[in-house]
Amino acid sequence: MNYLLVLVGPTAVGKTAHSIALAQALQCEIVSCDSRQFYKEMSLGTAVPEVHELAAAPHHFIQHKSIHETYNVGMYEKEALAKLDELYTKSNTAILVGGSGLYVDAVLNGMDAFPPIEAAIRESIQAHYAAHGIEYLQNELKRLDPAYYHTIQTENPQTLQNPQRLMRFVEVCVGTTKPYSSFLQKSKVIRNFTPILIGLEAAREMLYERINLRVDQMMEKGLVQEVKTLQNEQDNNALQTVGYKELFAHLNGNCTLVEAVEAIKQNTRRYAKRQLTWFKRNPNTQWFNYQTSTSTLLEYINSKRL
Repeated sequence: MNYLLVLVGPTAVGKTAHSIALAQALQCEIVSCDSRQFYKEMSLGTAVPEVHELAAAPHHFIQHKSIHETYNVGMYEKEALAKLDELYTKSNTAILVGGSGLYVDAVLNGMDAFPPIEAAIRESIQAHYAAHGIEYLQNELKRLDPAYYHTIQTENPQTLQNPQRLMRFVEVCVGTTKPYSSFLQKSKVIRNFTPILIGLEAAREMLYERINLRVDQMMEKGLVQEVKTLQNEQDNNALQTVGYKELFAHLNGNCTLVEAVEAIKQNTRRYAKRQLTWFKRNPNTQWFNYQTSTSTLLEYINSKRL
């Protein structure tokens, strides 16, 4: 029997340290599931594990892509499953760790199958977006699939500000004349592992304190300099993320550095709240305080592996 220990939780809660301790205790390897850490050009702003942390346990899917490469959740699912198959030839346990809920779900439950969409429909929607802005996409999704719009608005509102995702939703609705949500997977896929889901959480005040401290540390390590090297790439989709877009706004003269840093902290806190909302949906996740000892986590894991 193969087991996949899935360690999830909000940003800055301490997933990296716990995953390394568990990997060492279980003598297994770590598959990262943080879509912000895939890109080699983005280190400080995505809190990539330190060199000594990466050396403490074998890691996979950390800075393995360039922001100039096309990469998405479907590609990640295939590569992650292939890597897990490889890891299971060495150990019957592997660790999946990260805060990107959509990517975790893809590994555990698979991606939904959608029919092909005519290029003309896609181009028409892109043209309407260019002419009328993101509100056009939001209104179209609300009109064509109100139930899914409400789900996004409740569980992951940031998606309503992502034009690439919205264009995809709308093109499926238009191209198939069916709601996007009607194609969402109804049957569970079969995996060659049994997942053991562990969530890490902290009191809100403590989590916010950890987030604020992490942002201050990022700034001390040179986040502004990292973002400056990427300023010519600021329209790249991979860079439309917290920690980069706020500093681009500062470098473009739209706010002070103090205002940008405060915006990073605020947006990171909001992101953490959305992560918790996403992960709390799964009733199979066992939640632990972020200060829980490795031995206690191992006791729970071993109880599920019997």
